[in-house]
Amino acid sequence: MVYSCCLRSVILQACRIGRFTKGRAQFSNLGRSLNAILGQRSWSSCRFKKTVEMMVDTGATANRGPVDILLEKDDDGGYASGGWKSEDGKLSCGYSSFRGKRASMEDFFDVKSSKIDGQTVCLFGIFDGHGGSRAAEFLKEHLFENLMKHPQFLTNTKLAISETYQQTDTDFLASEKDTYRDDGSTASTAVLVGNHLYVANVGDSRTVISKAGTAIPLSEDHKPNRSDERKRIENAGGVVMWAGTWRVGGVLAMSRAFGNRMLKQFVVAEPEIQDLEIDEEFELLVLASDGLWDVVPNEDAVALARTEEEPEAASRKLTETAFTRGSADNITCIVVKFHHDKADPADSQNNSRDLVEDSSAVP
Repeated sequence: MVYSCCLRSVILQACRIGRFTKGRAQFSNLGRSLNAILGQRSWSSCRFKKTVEMMVDTGATANRGPVDILLEKDDDGGYASGGWKSEDGKLSCGYSSFRGKRASMEDFFDVKSSKIDGQTVCLFGIFDGHGGSRAAEFLKEHLFENLMKHPQFLTNTKLAISETYQQTDTDFLASEKDTYRDDGSTASTAVLVGNHLYVANVGDSRTVISKAGTAIPLSEDHKPNRSDERKRIENAGGVVMWAGTWRVGGVLAMSRAFGNRMLKQFVVAEPEIQDLEIDEEFELLVLASDGLWDVVPNEDAVALARTEEEPEAASRKLTETAFTRGSADNITCIVVKFHHDKADPADSQNNSRDLVEDSSAVP
């Protein structure tokens, strides 16, 4: 069909390669192993930079100062990893992002920690672009900022997430109205408000939690052949066709996404949301793009992450495992660990100070 041909033309356009920021650069073993596998140039030639930014919002919700781990553009692409720990020591996270076998990088992620009206909130997100990187990058730059500004973010978080997802999709489409591109992106996000966790998903990225060592998926991939998704698409006048895999209109291999203007009537950005209270049985979260989930089952991801004390090391192990198992996609994951024992305040202050000092030391 005409749309299929147009989309193929769009996908063939040159995609910008992502610039990464990083935390602690403890990736030498992974770099050496991947270098041996790829037989490519030395990983030491890749440029890395870590940025920890303190941002103060002067809007209606006071005391908002999120700490960002930002994903930016890098001409070299390649690999980045890093980590962060909350001031009270009760939460830590690590991330790992790798271009893998793809010619361009279309994965982005975002991590924020903030206090809003005295309530601590932490936000984690994976955004996997398709047809280009613009949609995923737009989500990284705007989704969580929009969510924290929602007037009912603390009082009705599920509603705020749902409305923010769909409004951000509208904003992205408006920003691209004068272009000939048709980028799209998934989003799998975890928002922790105090001890209450909200996981929202659009597309086929995924979030899994470990409860006493058991892997529990907190999102279900939006695939066109899911019976409820197929029915929704067909009720809207669309069609699900087999073209190597099940696709909306024979084109898109997921049934919900941000962007994808030409299929917007069928490919919505309305998230499915799960929420639960975090107690001492919950150990960690794994959020990842399908570059991981295509080759690493939920149970394996949790088992691998539990073998590492530090979440940054866990995220690197997951990325390396996905690559060595043959993933052909970009691979990005975030591991969040819950520390239920009360942390030493002095250690937390030292950790936060080290993050700031390290960021200023990178050229």
